[in-house]
Amino acid sequence: MREILGLSSVKNFFDGFILDLWGLIHDGVSPYKGVIDTFVALKNNNIETVLLSNAPRRSSTLIDGMQKMGIDRSLYGEIFSSGEATWQAIVQKDDPFFSSLGDNVYHLGPERDNSLIEETRLKKVNSLRKADFILNTGPIKFNHNIENYDSILQEAINEKLPMVCANPDEIVIRDGCKIICAGLIAKKFKKMGGNVIYRGKPDPMIYDLAIKKLNCTNKDRVAIIGDSLETDIAGAKAANLKSIWCTGGIHAEELNVTYGQPASLISAEHLANQKDLNPWAIIPGFFW
Repeated sequence: MREILGLSSVKNFFDGFILDLWGLIHDGVSPYKGVIDTFVALKNNNIETVLLSNAPRRSSTLIDGMQKMGIDRSLYGEIFSSGEATWQAIVQKDDPFFSSLGDNVYHLGPERDNSLIEETRLKKVNSLRKADFILNTGPIKFNHNIENYDSILQEAINEKLPMVCANPDEIVIRDGCKIICAGLIAKKFKKMGGNVIYRGKPDPMIYDLAIKKLNCTNKDRVAIIGDSLETDIAGAKAANLKSIWCTGGIHAEELNVTYGQPASLISAEHLANQKDLNPWAIIPGFFW
């Protein structure tokens, strides 16, 4: 593992980057300082980018959100979300799990994630007794904790409903505050005996889809950049890709840093080794 302060120091090693969003590019509300300049520099150096997010929404909604944050669509390449992968699986039904699902869905999540149900065969129902499966996109409100969903999960267990988790993330930082994600709800449901299928990082399948969107023929010259050891860095390992770990994101508190502040290489190595991971490099933020 090596420490870099910006991507310019390793630009000659790579033709393309697969970039995380939340925790690397923005905090759920606004982009981090220096992000737009970094995107401009990557374009100027002909380095391709694909944005890969565990957001449980269609990719088009992420583009709209980035635009509202001031990150223009011209600055980056393709964008692909776990929500898009989930929607495709629901529509195409080429996976045995998805092909076995019925059409009546109980949506566990906020209304803003309804794009996963639109333009599908699914019918949204408000009762678990009428549902064929649960579509889990995360907490209904940002201030909810896992206990808010105990009764729903227990009823789903009683009804023997399978769950589709459209966001494997367990925790993210939104505007400086920790909020739970669909992955944490799915994790508890699974511990209770529930049947869960995930779409998104760290599943190697989603990286195969991302690689196809990059105009890069040599996987050795592609790196994943993200802030989560459990998804971004573990996903890179599973997909046999290099990874650059942004230490200023979800693990910043554990490393006693803030976004943009370099972490101790020894501390970063220790934390990564605890999870049997070895990123190619660490970087304090999305800097050039």
